[in-house]
Amino acid sequence: MEHAWSRLVPALGEAGSPSDVPTALRREVTESWARSLGSVDPRQTSAPVAEDGAVHHRWARSPLRGPVRALAAELRGVADDAGFVSAVTDESGTILWTCGGTTMRRRAERVNFAPGGRWDEAAMGTNALSLALRTGRPSSVFSAEHLVTALHGWVCYCAPIHGPDGRVLGVLDLSTTWDRSHPLAMSTVRGLTSRIEAGLRDVGLHEADVRRKPDPVRLTCLGAGYADRGGSRLALPPRQVEILTLLALEPDGFSPQRLRTALYGDRPVTASTFKAEMSHLRRTLGGAVATRHYALTVPVRCDAVEVLRALERGDTDTALRRYRGPLLPGSEAPGVLEWRSHLDVAVREAVLASVRAEHALRHGERAPDDVAVHEHALALLARDDVRRGLVLGRLHRALRH
Repeated sequence: MEHAWSRLVPALGEAGSPSDVPTALRREVTESWARSLGSVDPRQTSAPVAEDGAVHHRWARSPLRGPVRALAAELRGVADDAGFVSAVTDESGTILWTCGGTTMRRRAERVNFAPGGRWDEAAMGTNALSLALRTGRPSSVFSAEHLVTALHGWVCYCAPIHGPDGRVLGVLDLSTTWDRSHPLAMSTVRGLTSRIEAGLRDVGLHEADVRRKPDPVRLTCLGAGYADRGGSRLALPPRQVEILTLLALEPDGFSPQRLRTALYGDRPVTASTFKAEMSHLRRTLGGAVATRHYALTVPVRCDAVEVLRALERGDTDTALRRYRGPLLPGSEAPGVLEWRSHLDVAVREAVLASVRAEHALRHGERAPDDVAVHEHALALLARDDVRRGLVLGRLHRALRH
């Protein structure tokens, strides 16, 4: 122990001699060294592996996954632009997710700064991740402040991620080589961590609201436009019914710009008007619309979606029972018009491909001007079928138009 401790001060001059290496170690660093030297060999070359490195199942179940994914593009941008590698750990200090440029990720992987690597104090000694986990506060460790010599070329900036109940759920880290250290790195980590924590609070509110309101939202948008829950009509104006319809039809969601274009096209609508519509819809649904990337966070039963699913199964009979008319017939929103056309064509093609005259008869009632549908019905009906007169009348009227 005494021999290992004596290596600390000389090591401060061996990391490339950066001018801002501290001449005196901070107390939290020296205390961490004292705790670590009993279990960690400063000469080890990389972090030990947890569970053979297979932690994807832990990441899939982690409450951090959703909020981190919402910021993934920004985290990648920060890492790429500044030459950093970013990581997220769980509460044990095991890395679950990383991102960064190819060069920095390769350097990080040499010391197992990668998913599955253990970076708690007992496994990897003094480092910023282990300090942030132990203290519950943001932390940075520079160069030879690291206990393990293999990390002396690095600088790390971390902040613990707290859940809504105050419990530390993991750590967000930005790391790079000491010569790329930046005075704004710590404030960047703090800001990103605050946004992850806000995302965790949003998820908690959504889950609580779902528990309070177990009844699903039912959206009727074929031949009409309204939504209800538990038998009560929701107070949604037409624009918000359009938004809800688009979100139901595209479960992967929309970027703000794409959704705005789908609603307004080239019309000069202010950002505040668009945000007000989204805020009202989110409140009405009890927070069931994700922020930043707009998507539904609870199931919504939608008649248009049911028609599409029936067509995918080849169940034309069910599709025609559900298809009560065009999608939001009064809407002129570009995104709605596109989906309206898609549904109309899909149903019509299914009818024309069907060998059951009942399908053409039923659809012909809703599409009185569709000559091809009436002709298809006549081709399927027997010559002595009394319904031929009805179809001939429809066909004659359609031809006159």
